[in-house]
Amino acid sequence: MIEAVTKGPWAQRLTVLALVLSVGGLIAALVAAVGSGQGAWHFGVGFGILRYAFYAAIAGGIVAVVAFVMSRRSGARTGRLNLLALVVALLFAGYLTSYIMTARSVPAIHDVTTDLVDPPQFAALSVRADNLENIPDGGRPERGAMDPESRWKALHREAYGDLRPLRLPGTVASTKKLGQSLMLDRGWKIAKIAPDAGTIEATATTLFFRFKDDVVLRVRPDPAREGGSIVDMRSISRVGGSDVGVNAERIRAFLRDLQQG
Repeated sequence: MIEAVTKGPWAQRLTVLALVLSVGGLIAALVAAVGSGQGAWHFGVGFGILRYAFYAAIAGGIVAVVAFVMSRRSGARTGRLNLLALVVALLFAGYLTSYIMTARSVPAIHDVTTDLVDPPQFAALSVRADNLENIPDGGRPERGAMDPESRWKALHREAYGDLRPLRLPGTVASTKKLGQSLMLDRGWKIAKIAPDAGTIEATATTLFFRFKDDVVLRVRPDPAREGGSIVDMRSISRVGGSDVGVNAERIRAFLRDLQQG
Protein backbone atom coordinates (compact mmCIF):
# COMPACT_ATOMS: atom_id res chain seq x y z
CA MET A 1 0.00 0.00 0.00
CA ILE A 2 2.79 2.41 0.88
CA GLU A 3 4.56 1.69 -2.40
CA ALA A 4 1.41 2.57 -4.28
CA VAL A 5 0.82 5.93 -2.62
CA THR A 6 4.40 7.05 -3.19
CA LYS A 7 3.61 7.24 -6.89
CA GLY A 8 0.91 9.80 -6.23
CA PRO A 9 1.06 13.55 -5.60
CA TRP A 10 2.69 15.31 -2.67
CA ALA A 11 -0.25 14.67 -0.33
CA GLN A 12 0.32 10.95 -0.67
CA ARG A 13 4.06 11.26 -0.19
CA LEU A 14 3.52 13.29 2.95
CA THR A 15 1.25 10.54 4.21
CA VAL A 16 4.08 8.05 3.81
CA LEU A 17 6.43 10.41 5.63
CA ALA A 18 3.91 10.79 8.46
CA LEU A 19 3.69 7.02 8.83
CA VAL A 20 7.46 6.61 8.76
CA LEU A 21 7.94 9.25 11.45
CA SER A 22 5.13 8.24 13.81
CA VAL A 23 5.26 4.47 13.50
CA GLY A 24 9.05 4.53 13.12
CA GLY A 25 9.33 6.63 16.27
CA LEU A 26 7.26 4.11 18.19
CA ILE A 27 9.34 1.21 16.89
CA ALA A 28 12.57 3.04 17.76
CA ALA A 29 11.29 3.59 21.31
CA LEU A 30 10.51 -0.10 21.71
CA VAL A 31 13.94 -1.03 20.36
CA ALA A 32 15.56 1.43 22.79
CA ALA A 33 13.71 -0.11 25.72
CA VAL A 34 14.35 -3.72 24.73
CA GLY A 35 18.02 -3.07 23.96
CA SER A 36 18.55 -1.37 27.30
CA GLY A 37 16.69 -4.12 29.11
CA GLN A 38 18.81 -6.82 27.46
CA GLY A 39 22.05 -4.97 28.19
CA ALA A 40 22.85 -4.24 24.54
CA TRP A 41 23.62 -0.64 25.52
CA HIS A 42 23.60 1.64 28.55
CA PHE A 43 20.18 2.89 29.65
CA GLY A 44 21.40 6.43 28.97
CA VAL A 45 21.73 5.52 25.29
CA GLY A 46 18.22 4.08 25.41
CA PHE A 47 16.88 7.33 26.85
CA GLY A 48 18.67 9.26 24.12
CA ILE A 49 16.99 7.14 21.43
CA LEU A 50 13.68 7.60 23.23
CA ARG A 51 14.05 11.37 23.13
CA TYR A 52 14.59 11.46 19.37
CA ALA A 53 11.79 8.92 18.86
CA PHE A 54 9.52 11.34 20.74
CA TYR A 55 10.51 14.19 18.42
CA ALA A 56 9.93 11.97 15.39
CA ALA A 57 6.44 11.02 16.58
CA ILE A 58 5.48 14.65 17.11
CA ALA A 59 6.76 15.52 13.65
CA GLY A 60 4.82 12.57 12.23
CA GLY A 61 1.61 13.84 13.79
CA ILE A 62 2.13 17.32 12.37
CA VAL A 63 2.91 15.94 8.91
CA ALA A 64 -0.19 13.71 9.11
CA VAL A 65 -2.39 16.76 9.67
CA VAL A 66 -0.78 18.61 6.76
CA ALA A 67 -1.14 15.55 4.52
CA PHE A 68 -4.79 15.21 5.47
CA VAL A 69 -5.52 18.82 4.53
CA MET A 70 -3.67 18.45 1.22
CA SER A 71 -5.41 15.14 0.45
CA ARG A 72 -8.81 16.78 0.93
CA ARG A 73 -7.88 19.38 -1.64
CA SER A 74 -6.35 16.98 -4.14
CA GLY A 75 -8.84 14.17 -3.70
CA ALA A 76 -6.18 11.64 -2.67
CA ARG A 77 -7.59 8.71 -0.70
CA THR A 78 -5.13 8.68 2.18
CA GLY A 79 -7.44 9.69 5.02
CA ARG A 80 -7.17 6.38 6.90
CA LEU A 81 -3.40 6.30 6.67
CA ASN A 82 -3.19 9.89 7.90
CA LEU A 83 -5.52 8.99 10.77
CA LEU A 84 -3.36 5.98 11.66
CA ALA A 85 -0.20 8.11 11.69
CA LEU A 86 -1.91 10.78 13.81
CA VAL A 87 -3.34 8.30 16.34
CA VAL A 88 0.02 6.55 16.78
CA ALA A 89 1.76 9.90 17.21
CA LEU A 90 -0.80 11.16 19.73
CA LEU A 91 -0.81 7.99 21.83
CA PHE A 92 2.98 7.67 21.88
CA ALA A 93 3.68 11.36 22.48
CA GLY A 94 0.88 11.52 25.05
CA TYR A 95 2.32 8.61 27.00
CA LEU A 96 5.81 10.11 27.08
CA THR A 97 4.45 13.55 27.96
CA SER A 98 2.61 12.04 30.91
CA TYR A 99 5.83 10.31 31.97
CA ILE A 100 7.78 13.58 31.73
CA MET A 101 5.15 15.47 33.74
CA THR A 102 5.26 12.81 36.43
CA ALA A 103 9.06 13.03 36.54
CA ARG A 104 8.84 16.79 37.08
CA SER A 105 6.25 16.45 39.84
CA VAL A 106 8.36 14.22 42.11
CA PRO A 107 11.81 14.78 43.64
CA ALA A 108 14.88 13.29 41.96
CA ILE A 109 15.35 10.56 44.56
CA HIS A 110 15.25 6.80 44.19
CA ASP A 111 15.15 5.48 47.77
CA VAL A 112 11.65 5.38 49.26
CA THR A 113 10.44 3.93 52.56
CA THR A 114 7.59 3.98 55.04
CA ASP A 115 9.94 4.65 57.95
CA LEU A 116 12.50 7.45 57.69
CA VAL A 117 13.58 7.14 61.32
CA ASP A 118 14.39 3.44 61.17
CA PRO A 119 14.31 2.34 57.52
CA PRO A 120 14.18 -1.41 56.82
CA GLN A 121 17.70 -2.68 56.09
CA PHE A 122 18.95 -5.02 53.39
CA ALA A 123 21.14 -8.00 54.25
CA ALA A 124 21.28 -10.17 51.14
CA LEU A 125 20.91 -7.33 48.65
CA SER A 126 23.36 -4.44 48.65
CA VAL A 127 22.36 -0.80 48.73
CA ARG A 128 24.06 1.04 45.86
CA ALA A 129 27.25 2.82 46.84
CA ASP A 130 26.02 6.20 45.58
CA ASN A 131 22.59 5.89 47.17
CA LEU A 132 22.63 9.26 48.93
CA GLU A 133 24.95 11.09 46.57
CA ASN A 134 23.69 13.86 44.30
CA ILE A 135 20.50 14.46 46.29
CA PRO A 136 19.10 17.72 44.83
CA ASP A 137 18.19 20.69 47.00
CA GLY A 138 15.07 21.52 44.97
CA GLY A 139 16.31 25.08 44.46
CA ARG A 140 16.15 25.80 48.18
CA PRO A 141 19.43 27.06 49.72
CA GLU A 142 18.54 25.85 53.22
CA ARG A 143 18.40 22.32 51.92
CA GLY A 144 21.67 22.75 50.09
CA ALA A 145 23.31 23.30 53.48
CA MET A 146 22.00 19.96 54.79
CA ASP A 147 23.95 16.74 54.73
CA PRO A 148 22.77 14.33 51.97
CA GLU A 149 20.75 12.08 54.29
CA SER A 150 18.88 15.00 55.87
CA ARG A 151 18.21 16.47 52.44
CA TRP A 152 16.86 13.12 51.23
CA LYS A 153 14.57 12.87 54.25
CA ALA A 154 13.28 16.41 53.72
CA LEU A 155 12.46 15.75 50.06
CA HIS A 156 10.95 12.40 50.97
CA ARG A 157 8.66 13.84 53.66
CA GLU A 158 7.44 16.56 51.33
CA ALA A 159 6.71 14.27 48.37
CA TYR A 160 5.73 11.01 50.06
CA GLY A 161 4.27 12.02 53.38
CA ASP A 162 1.44 9.53 52.87
CA LEU A 163 3.82 6.58 53.18
CA ARG A 164 3.67 5.28 56.73
CA PRO A 165 3.95 1.99 58.60
CA LEU A 166 0.93 -0.23 58.10
CA ARG A 167 -0.75 -1.79 61.13
CA LEU A 168 -2.56 -5.07 60.52
CA PRO A 169 -4.58 -7.33 62.84
CA GLY A 170 -2.87 -10.47 61.55
CA THR A 171 0.12 -12.10 63.19
CA VAL A 172 3.67 -11.54 62.03
CA ALA A 173 3.79 -15.03 60.54
CA SER A 174 0.54 -14.70 58.59
CA THR A 175 1.43 -11.20 57.37
CA LYS A 176 4.84 -12.33 56.16
CA LYS A 177 3.30 -15.30 54.39
CA LEU A 178 0.83 -13.02 52.61
CA GLY A 179 3.63 -10.57 51.77
CA GLN A 180 5.72 -13.33 50.23
CA SER A 181 2.74 -14.52 48.21
CA LEU A 182 2.10 -11.00 46.87
CA MET A 183 5.74 -10.67 45.86
CA LEU A 184 5.62 -13.93 43.94
CA ASP A 185 2.35 -12.92 42.28
CA ARG A 186 4.06 -9.76 41.05
CA GLY A 187 6.95 -11.73 39.60
CA TRP A 188 9.50 -10.35 42.05
CA LYS A 189 12.59 -12.46 42.63
CA ILE A 190 12.93 -13.21 46.34
CA ALA A 191 16.52 -12.97 47.55
CA LYS A 192 16.18 -13.75 51.25
CA ILE A 193 13.63 -14.48 53.94
CA ALA A 194 15.00 -13.73 57.41
CA PRO A 195 12.68 -15.02 60.16
CA ASP A 196 14.72 -13.47 62.98
CA ALA A 197 14.74 -10.01 61.42
CA GLY A 198 11.19 -10.36 60.14
CA THR A 199 12.24 -9.28 56.66
CA ILE A 200 11.77 -10.44 53.09
CA GLU A 201 14.10 -9.08 50.40
CA ALA A 202 13.23 -9.21 46.72
CA THR A 203 13.99 -7.60 43.37
CA ALA A 204 11.32 -6.11 41.11
CA THR A 205 12.00 -5.61 37.40
CA THR A 206 10.23 -2.90 35.38
CA LEU A 207 8.44 -3.82 32.16
CA PHE A 208 10.20 -2.05 29.29
CA PHE A 209 13.70 -0.95 30.26
CA ARG A 210 13.97 -3.87 32.71
CA PHE A 211 15.27 -1.67 35.50
CA LYS A 212 15.83 -3.59 38.73
CA ASP A 213 14.61 -2.15 42.01
CA ASP A 214 15.40 -3.84 45.33
CA VAL A 215 12.64 -4.16 47.91
CA VAL A 216 12.64 -5.14 51.56
CA LEU A 217 9.51 -5.86 53.57
CA ARG A 218 9.77 -5.77 57.37
CA VAL A 219 7.09 -7.23 59.64
CA ARG A 220 7.24 -6.81 63.42
CA PRO A 221 4.82 -7.40 66.31
CA ASP A 222 2.53 -4.46 67.05
CA PRO A 223 3.01 -3.44 70.71
CA ALA A 224 -0.35 -1.65 70.66
CA ARG A 225 -2.34 -4.69 69.54
CA GLU A 226 -1.86 -8.23 70.81
CA GLY A 227 -1.37 -10.59 67.91
CA GLY A 228 -1.14 -7.72 65.44
CA SER A 229 1.75 -6.66 63.23
CA ILE A 230 3.45 -3.52 61.91
CA VAL A 231 4.63 -3.54 58.30
CA ASP A 232 7.31 -1.32 56.81
CA MET A 233 8.66 -1.35 53.29
CA ARG A 234 11.57 0.13 51.37
CA SER A 235 12.23 0.20 47.63
CA ILE A 236 15.48 1.39 46.00
CA SER A 237 16.33 1.73 42.32
CA ARG A 238 19.69 0.26 41.36
CA VAL A 239 20.39 2.91 38.70
CA GLY A 240 19.42 6.48 37.95
CA GLY A 241 18.92 9.60 40.03
CA SER A 242 15.15 9.87 39.88
CA ASP A 243 12.78 6.93 39.96
CA VAL A 244 9.92 9.03 38.51
CA GLY A 245 7.79 8.06 41.51
CA VAL A 246 7.91 4.33 40.71
CA ASN A 247 9.18 3.18 44.10
CA ALA A 248 6.56 5.14 46.03
CA GLU A 249 3.78 3.83 43.81
CA ARG A 250 5.10 0.29 44.20
CA ILE A 251 4.96 0.59 47.99
CA ARG A 252 1.47 2.12 47.93
CA ALA A 253 0.10 -0.62 45.70
CA PHE A 254 1.76 -3.42 47.65
CA LEU A 255 0.60 -2.21 51.06
CA ARG A 256 -2.89 -1.63 49.70
CA ASP A 257 -3.07 -5.24 48.51
CA LEU A 258 -1.54 -6.44 51.78
CA GLN A 259 -4.19 -4.58 53.77
CA GLN A 260 -7.00 -6.00 51.65
CA GLY A 261 -5.48 -9.38 52.33
